[in-house]
Amino acid sequence: MRLTRGPGTRPSTHPDLPADDSERGSLSLMLVIMAVALLALAGLVVDGGAKLNEAENANTVAQEAARAGAGIVDQGQAYSSGAFTVDRSQALAAAQAYLASMASQGFAGTVSPVGADSIQVNVTVTQPTRILSIIGIDSMTATGSARASLVTGVTGPGT
Repeated sequence: MRLTRGPGTRPSTHPDLPADDSERGSLSLMLVIMAVALLALAGLVVDGGAKLNEAENANTVAQEAARAGAGIVDQGQAYSSGAFTVDRSQALAAAQAYLASMASQGFAGTVSPVGADSIQVNVTVTQPTRILSIIGIDSMTATGSARASLVTGVTGPGT
């Protein structure tokens, strides 16, 4: 048996194997594509989980800031009249001070009055990604919010 060699082919020593090189390296390309896809999937799992955790932390910080504001009793009025009320300007300042204390951990936020007896706290945190930075997503941002009523005592039916 005589083997001939055409352009782009190499002689085959086995009659069942093709003498064509057109599929050479195709498995390597498929493995590279699969590795990139698996890396992106791992990035979504790891960094997506971290984003969910940061969203929970942002909500917690917002709730704590709102509580810090809602717990400020107007001492002057409490001493003079015995009525316990929350001073709205002091509540806003206390919530803002709490947010300022959390700035070193990456939390930023705003405090705003809502109606006559509530404050709204919005918190944002941006954290670097661990795996998705490989494909160009360098950070993820999570937000949280909370609202606190500036009332004291027990309120409800019959009071």
